[in-house]
Amino acid sequence: MGRLALVAMLAVMSPMAMAQQMYVDVTNNTGFPIWHLYVSPASASDWEEDLLGESEVLENGRTKRITLTGYKSPRFDVRAVDSDGDSYTRMNINVRESDVVFRLDDIDV
Repeated sequence: MGRLALVAMLAVMSPMAMAQQMYVDVTNNTGFPIWHLYVSPASASDWEEDLLGESEVLENGRTKRITLTGYKSPRFDVRAVDSDGDSYTRMNINVRESDVVFRLDDIDV
């Protein structure tokens, strides 16, 4: 009976064990304040909600740590929008291997 309970418990915990907590540090070196910041799984077709919200700004030279909980893959797309409305996008970033630094040269064309 104990063995059956262990198997049942492992079956329930399996999906939770596959989802991991990760993070990515996003640094703003654009020369402009970043007003909007989005991080979505690389497989997503839309951006998730703005991580800065209505009141937070990522000032030039500052870094924000984004905690990513409940995702299976470490690959994410990251987008920032500065105070002029210019956007900066990095696609398919493996957050286990690198963080994101946005520079003025990274502006989306």
